[in-house]
Amino acid sequence: MHRTALVIQHDPEIHLGNLHEVLTESGYHARVVDARSFDFTTGTKDIDVVIVLGNDHGVYDKAEHAYIAREEAWLAAWMQRERPTLGVCFGAQIMASALGATVYRGEQTVIGFRDVVPTAAGSASPVRHFDRVPVMEWHGDTFTLPEQATLLARSDEYAHEAFAIDNWALAVQFHPETTAEMHEKWLTDAPDAVTAAGYNVEVLRAERERLSDAMQAASKAMLRDWLAGLEKTP
Repeated sequence: MHRTALVIQHDPEIHLGNLHEVLTESGYHARVVDARSFDFTTGTKDIDVVIVLGNDHGVYDKAEHAYIAREEAWLAAWMQRERPTLGVCFGAQIMASALGATVYRGEQTVIGFRDVVPTAAGSASPVRHFDRVPVMEWHGDTFTLPEQATLLARSDEYAHEAFAIDNWALAVQFHPETTAEMHEKWLTDAPDAVTAAGYNVEVLRAERERLSDAMQAASKAMLRDWLAGLEKTP
């Protein structure tokens, strides 16, 4: 019998990417909803896992985008019950905020493949697959670490790249889901933003050619491990 993963999406171009295949092979049906129009008063009876994806907006943009506050409140209630939750980039940030941490603009926008360094705890977690495997980053926000969370990884630019709570919650600031096609679409849609942040589109394309395949393998391994770990959660 299939289980259901509720996938909260904020932009059709920021989707599950390479993670969709792993969900399917692990016996999950991906129910994708648009956070901007989803009814966050809905029940959670038929949901087994929640996956929160990236967003062009920031968690702190609640005044301009009312759906963010609704999403955060819903997520806080879900996580209060220690229900399985995976957050990617904005997803990690809104998880942190829902757990009482602060999300804020960082000192720099990071775009491109970067090393994330697992902590001791991270080396025993699903994030270990990114040890010495550069992963795609595209963010300029960061967060304080929720007090109940365990830090799993850091980078040269940001101290908090991934965290977990027991087996049920995993949050990653980077973009493990990014396929080559997604990466090209993001570059094509936002060349001015890339240039303004101090990066060269052609350099980023060349980086992708060298590093994307290894990242794809690590990404899938991370999700497989996390989903397998849920089976061990009481």
